[in-house]
This record gives sequence, C-alpha cells and structure tokens, in this order.
Amino acid sequence: MSDTGHIENIREALTAFRHGIRVLEDHLAPDAPDQALTEALTPALETILAMKGRLIVSGMGKSGHIGCKLAATFASTGTPAFFVHPAEASHGDLGMITKDDVVLMLSWSGETRELGDLATYCRRFRVPLISISGNAQSTLAKAANVAIALPKSPEACPHNLAPTTSTLLQLAIGDALAVALLRARGFSEKSFFDFHPGGKLGASLTDVGEIMSKGDDMPLVGQDQVVFDVVSGIWGKNLGIVGITNDAGDLIGVVTDGDLRRYLAESSDTSMQAAMRETKASEIMTADPICLSKDMLAAGALARMQKNKISAAYVLEDGKPVGVLTLLQLLNLGVA
Repeated sequence: MSDTGHIENIREALTAFRHGIRVLEDHLAPDAPDQALTEALTPALETILAMKGRLIVSGMGKSGHIGCKLAATFASTGTPAFFVHPAEASHGDLGMITKDDVVLMLSWSGETRELGDLATYCRRFRVPLISISGNAQSTLAKAANVAIALPKSPEACPHNLAPTTSTLLQLAIGDALAVALLRARGFSEKSFFDFHPGGKLGASLTDVGEIMSKGDDMPLVGQDQVVFDVVSGIWGKNLGIVGITNDAGDLIGVVTDGDLRRYLAESSDTSMQAAMRETKASEIMTADPICLSKDMLAAGALARMQKNKISAAYVLEDGKPVGVLTLLQLLNLGVA
C-alpha cells in the first residue's frame, strides 16, 4: 500500500471519530428528539457531587482502560477516585468500596459478565451505581441507579468490530463529566497545583510568593538617595532592577539596568561622577511600574512580564514591596 493509502485510512478513521462526537453532541442538543441522555447526566453529576466517599471506576477490556484514564482525570480535578478491576473485585477488592462511595461502570454492550459481582455488591449494600454503556436496555443499565446510554456510531474499524469510536465516546463523556464537576466545585488553578506539584505544570502553578526574592535579597533605594546608591542596588543584588520607595515605604518606581545605561550614556565623562552623586533616584526611575501579587501563579506572572516586555517585576502587598521576581527565576523553575 502506498503512503497515500495509509494516510487515507487514517483520515477515514478520524472522520469516523468526528462523526461519533457530532452524534453525541446532537443527542445533547436542547431540541434533540430523544432527551434520555440529557436527563441522565444531571442526576449522575448530582450523585457524584453528593457523595461522601470516592468515585470507584470499573470496566473490563478496552472499557477498563478508558476507566483507568477517567479515574485519573477525576482524581486530578477534585473528585477523589480510583479504578477497581472487576475481576479483582470478585476476589477481595470489593472490600475497597464503602457505602459512602459511588461506583461508575463502563461497558459498551452493558452485558460484560465480569461486572456482575460488582453490580450485585452495589445493589446489596446500596452503593449508588452509575453506568455508561451503549445500550439503555442492557443488564448493566437496568441495574444502575443512573444509566447513561451513549448513542450508537460506527466504529472506525472497517469491520465495525474493534472498539474505537465507542471507546472515544466513553472517554469524551467521562472527561466532560469531570470538567462539569470541576466547575461545579469551583476547582481553581491553585487546587489544580495541589494535585500536580511536579514538572512544568507544577512549576507554572506555583505561587509567586514562593519563588520571589525577598528580605535582604530585594534591592530597594529611597527616592532621595542618589544614583550611586542605585548602581549599588542593581549590581549588588544582581537582579537587574532596584525598587524606589517613598518615605512611607511604598513603591513609587523602579530603575532597571537599562534605565541606568541610558542615564550614563547621556552624561558626559567629566560630569558623570558629580551627576551620580547629585542626581536623585526619583529623577531617573520609571514611575508606576508593572507589579505582581504574591498569590499570582507563576504562569500568570510570566505572561504579564512577557506581554509588557520586562525581565523583572516587584511584588506588592498594600502598595509596599515584599519581593521581586525575574524571568531568570521563572526559567530556572521551569515555567518557561
């Protein structure tokens, strides 16, 4: 088969996936003739929101693999969840499930034999059961407290056998449920960081207050101090910036190494030393500089600094400088 043939096969598969998603969207439209799917999703969400325990996700085969991914998505977005393999559940792992939990089962046919013991356990101990299947009349759907029946759409497999479009729809509706729960709970970027402290994502969600230079590492000069003091502040702390404060300790401006270079370039060699001892910091500063807050996320701080084309910014609290953050610090942290 030619390369063109391979690409055409891939395009046909993607077309099948796109069709499946479109069918799913159409079933959720306000004017859809069949509102069964829409009517099932709200009680499913409310059941999960009301639970005191964990969301237990289970499924067999390809549906089980999708279930593992969904459990990870739920857990990372504010809904405590984990995956229980149905075969292992029948051999003792049912003990992981309590009355405070909610069980979410995935089976496209709704007739997966291995889910039987878990469904029976839920009914016996009154553990709420939510099913996601492709058959509203299946054994699993009938056993569930809330049955989410997904619309049928041809598999991408040319024989319409290998679970492809069907597993995509399970994944899509599961992830959509997780996002809806995230929004309902008011799950914030900070909450997200609590569950993602590692890697670039974790770095991006770190508070500015945790990484800024502060205390003696923060260069500050009074407005009436002279340029010599500004030079000492910039070069002594090696941050490329010094903050200028008034008598009340409020930040009224900054002098960057660029500001300093421009000032020195405009001064003649014979008068430079005298000027540096007479010119006040307030005369060469940039007033009303771009500033940050301690609770701003590192990613947001980076975006603001890049937008304003600055390499350092002071962090204020009630108008007073409490820290300074540089692009280099963000780069070293791994944000950019």
